[in-house]
Amino acid sequence: MDRVVRRRRLTTGRISLIGIAGILAAAGFFLYPSLNRWASAERSVEIGRLRLGQAVRGDLLRDVSVQGRIVAADRPTLISPAQGVVTLLVKPGDVVRKRDVMARIESPEVRNRLEQERSVLSSMRSDLERLKISSEQKQLQNRQQVTLLELKVQASEKAMERARKLREEGLASSIDFEKARDDLEIARLELAHARENIRLAKENAGFEIRTRELELERQELVVEDVSRKVEELAVLSPVDGLVARVDVKDKDAVQANQSLFSVVDLSKFEVEVLVPENYTNEIAPGTPVAILYEGREYAGKVKSISPEVEASQFKGVVAFSDQPPSGLKQNQRVDTRLLLDSRRNVVKVPRGPFLETLGGRQVYVVEEGMARLRAITAGAVSVTEVEISSGLAEGEKIVLSDMTRYDGAKLILLRK
Repeated sequence: MDRVVRRRRLTTGRISLIGIAGILAAAGFFLYPSLNRWASAERSVEIGRLRLGQAVRGDLLRDVSVQGRIVAADRPTLISPAQGVVTLLVKPGDVVRKRDVMARIESPEVRNRLEQERSVLSSMRSDLERLKISSEQKQLQNRQQVTLLELKVQASEKAMERARKLREEGLASSIDFEKARDDLEIARLELAHARENIRLAKENAGFEIRTRELELERQELVVEDVSRKVEELAVLSPVDGLVARVDVKDKDAVQANQSLFSVVDLSKFEVEVLVPENYTNEIAPGTPVAILYEGREYAGKVKSISPEVEASQFKGVVAFSDQPPSGLKQNQRVDTRLLLDSRRNVVKVPRGPFLETLGGRQVYVVEEGMARLRAITAGAVSVTEVEISSGLAEGEKIVLSDMTRYDGAKLILLRK
């Protein structure tokens, strides 16, 4: 005989238990990865306490940022031109124009020498004129002698001609004829010697006059030189600028070449920078520089560098490539960036403490709520960015903060 089997009805309690079990199973399924990461993490940190950065691809300028100081490119120091007593006409801070008289030197020695040299010049001019007159007189005497000898030759020729005719007519002896001929030869020799003498005397007079003229020209140069020294007793400003320093007092006795003033040319400025010595081999004259002034960058280049290192720094001078901005002041502080290298189309990240603490060989990469330590190779380093040569892809995020407190943990949980 068949028995009827009754279906058991599920109670409310059992249904609830089954639902809770299902929910727990589903939650476990979805939470397992997080729980697994949490269990495998060595340390944990709130993500809000970290500074993160993203790897991007682009150009990187490798540079070094240093403080600069505005200095005048032209800072002439004026010195005393001679020994004497100085009278000051300016004081520190005065604005001067080019060729303004800044001081006068009273030097009796220089002024007396000028008078002496002028006297010598006047005497030499008189001597030269006297020599010219004397030479002309001598030339006149020589010409007169030549003229007289020419007349003597003519007379001798006539006398010989008469003696020849008389001998032919038998009215004179051959002795008279020979004597007349000898007299003619003597007269001709005397004339030739006189003409040669006048030529030599003229040349000699020309040499003497030229020598005196050269001596006169030399003395004129001496007078010009001493006159210039007298003019230099009025000390003039070489530039439009500002009196930066006065090294003497009014009415002081000064020596020749003693420093009097320092003038700053306000139209030409440069930047003096102090660079860490580890950049010695990377910076040379011509290195590009960006000069930051009142929110704008101005192009410049290294003009010169000091051959000496002091306090682990060396000094460099940067010149503006174009016209310097207006409003610059002596000793004003500015920021500068020395552009050492340029890299094109590289993977780069913002610069942060991680570079120094991890030595540029490792970095924490942010992945699915975890910071995982990964080996990398850092390349060029600028003031704001770091090139990553290998180990990091474009778009990945990294921790830029100092992570030394986590003792090199391989995996760190990032809490919200």
